[in-house]
Amino acid sequence: MSGLSASHRLRVGRYSESSRIYLLTTNTFGREPIFRDFRMGRHVVDQFRQAQRQGYAHSLAWVVMPDHFHWLIELRQGSLSELMQRTKSLTAKTVNLHLGNNICLWQRGFHDRALRREENLVKLARYVVANPLRAGLVKRLGDYPLWDAIWL
Repeated sequence: MSGLSASHRLRVGRYSESSRIYLLTTNTFGREPIFRDFRMGRHVVDQFRQAQRQGYAHSLAWVVMPDHFHWLIELRQGSLSELMQRTKSLTAKTVNLHLGNNICLWQRGFHDRALRREENLVKLARYVVANPLRAGLVKRLGDYPLWDAIWL
């Protein structure tokens, strides 16, 4: 293996294009299931909504799992790195404030996948929000509180 760090390898070849659709994924530090607590997961949701209100991204679908999230977006302005840095930083500050401590909430870096124009977005959104079903967290999607999709 070369001397590149894992977070640097995640950035190699990353390109942010406005109006392009991306699937973004990031994990909590050490895959700690902090968002098993619904209240902590709501802080991530609040940041997704704030990014949309501020015009950085249009959220198409998302799910906050106990130790990671998937976020299907149309990038509106800035770069993916700026969007994720802002989202992760503000979420970490809010979670730490509510927990009354100073944990390292997120692993470094994130995964992104630019979607091809012909990909079926509704099918991908269903796949994203069905994560809690596949993980065995709930028997029905409606029983899981931390997901949304514009089509569902």
